Amino acid sequence: MATGDLAFFARPASSAVKIVAPSNTHDTLTSPKPSPKKESAAQRPCRNIVIYGSCKFQDKGCIYYHPSRDNPSPVPPNESPSLSNALPAQSVNAPVFVPKIPSASLTGTVSSPPLEFQVDHSQSSSSSSSGPSNYDDAESYDPYAYDLNGNDDANGDSFTGGSHGMQLNPYDQSGHGMLDYETQNPMDVFYGGQSSFVRQQLNYHLYSQPLPETLQQRFFVSDDIREELQKRSETIYTAPAPGLGLPDDLQGYHSLMPLENTTGERRKFGSWISTVYRAVSSKDGMPYVLRRVENFRLSSQAAFGPIEKWSRIRHPNIISVREAFTTRAFGGDSLVVVYDYHPNSKTLSEAHVKPKSSQFQNGHNRLATQDTRISERTLWSYIIQIASALKAVHDAGLSMRVIDASKVLITGKNRIRISSCGIVDVLMHDARQDITRLQQEDFTMFGRLVFSLCCTSMGVMNDLQKAIANLSKGYSSDVKSVALFLISKATTFKTIGQLFDLIGSRLLTEFNESQNATDRLEGELMSELENGRLVRLLCKFGFINERPEFARDARWSETGDRYIIKLFRDYVFHQVDEHGRPVVNLSHVLTCLNKLDAGVDERIMLISRDEQSCLVVSYKEVKACVSSAFNELGMGEMG
Repeated sequence: MATGDLAFFARPASSAVKIVAPSNTHDTLTSPKPSPKKESAAQRPCRNIVIYGSCKFQDKGCIYYHPSRDNPSPVPPNESPSLSNALPAQSVNAPVFVPKIPSASLTGTVSSPPLEFQVDHSQSSSSSSSGPSNYDDAESYDPYAYDLNGNDDANGDSFTGGSHGMQLNPYDQSGHGMLDYETQNPMDVFYGGQSSFVRQQLNYHLYSQPLPETLQQRFFVSDDIREELQKRSETIYTAPAPGLGLPDDLQGYHSLMPLENTTGERRKFGSWISTVYRAVSSKDGMPYVLRRVENFRLSSQAAFGPIEKWSRIRHPNIISVREAFTTRAFGGDSLVVVYDYHPNSKTLSEAHVKPKSSQFQNGHNRLATQDTRISERTLWSYIIQIASALKAVHDAGLSMRVIDASKVLITGKNRIRISSCGIVDVLMHDARQDITRLQQEDFTMFGRLVFSLCCTSMGVMNDLQKAIANLSKGYSSDVKSVALFLISKATTFKTIGQLFDLIGSRLLTEFNESQNATDRLEGELMSELENGRLVRLLCKFGFINERPEFARDARWSETGDRYIIKLFRDYVFHQVDEHGRPVVNLSHVLTCLNKLDAGVDERIMLISRDEQSCLVVSYKEVKACVSSAFNELGMGEMG
């Protein structure tokens, strides 16, 4: 059948079979025409008595035989209680009403309808093994246990389960809430099943249930990357604790938040007390790091000259310097240098050199026995990155002067950046020093850092021979050669080129790893780009569903193709579980939307909220409805 015929199926004139509750009057009851060979209705026992023990219509015109309390036999008194009379084959195999698909059906011939509805209380389905039981103890049958008339809300769209207060879900595919009362098979939407599990709360960093493996790498970034990015975003907008007494505005920066302790033991930058803050710029609204040096009075404006040179250096392993200024906003003279902000970063000292927590073993307090050394592959990565940054600084005619475990930050997976650059040049501006000698001191500081990382101790250089012995035990001779070259006092000046000659082929390994990391990140980005197709579908749903009056038709979004789109929206997003709670299953949403975008021929059943309309359509037909309705909106806008 052509897809355009779907537009004729409007909600008021649905072609689906209408499901209604049994009427209270006998003349509204319908049953198949009895065969002339069958026994009369007065001699046939009422099936409600056999199944439920009582019949609500006994005094309301039910034409079948009802045994009295004194004669509990399900057969008339003048009949012998044989098995054939008690359960005749014609009664057991009573016909069940099945909704038929009309000739002008939406999808043509359907082999078997998904649901069966009973419309005659005397033709209830039962197993052939059912027989007379203790009718007094059996649960009485109440055809109005669920309010089939609706209990609708003001819009007539919600369905609530009568006395049980349970919202029924016609799209429940789990089998709960659609159970046959004897075989417990998914069959009848009016009988809820027992709950088999309780859905637990998701972890804070997940906004959906775990995705299938095929969808996980195809439509979303990996969970570890997404969690890391969300943590960084949360850190950026963390508000400071009240009562810190920080200035409201500091040379165009506001919302100051300390990143270090401001009371108790304070960190020192050389002989000065230093504190690091995070602040937001009033110019661009981006967060920055402000390193404040307390009790420093600038003697000359020329001291900011090195800051201008540092602000022009852009290197992936150096935290960029933005500007520097002095202020009295903290109650005294202070020097403030502004750097780029990298949230959730930590120093090499915190990651590899800080003391490890102790453990109690056999009643004694001992250090953890596990190997806490940094791996050689990671160590080589650190060495190459610092050497690359050192080359950029020396080529610019500057000296690093801050190669220390407490000043080198880990900002990502084995990604390091050197912080606090340029601040020593301002603090030591009055002490004129030779730049060549300062660059040689950079190599010595670099060598001390390598020994500290290899031996996981800041004071390892107090005993050089022991430090060399410990380094030789855990690392290759190439690492030892590089470390000794850096701390040696050569008669000639060392150059960064000589250091790269010692590193040798390790550069190729690091380069290859860098390229692989780039490819992985690009793959993650490509997976996110696939979401654009789904967003376009959701935007079309937003334009079409529940739209107010359009083309002078107040019910435009409730008729024709638009009504099918509305039912599909409910099928995708508005499912509930067996307890009536919303089902937030992103896997189901992604599966349905991708099938819709592809226009597959798979058929699904769409049921209205009041359960008065039932349509069987394919994703291809729903896609055609979406395109037709959206194009109609576009034509209307152009018109």
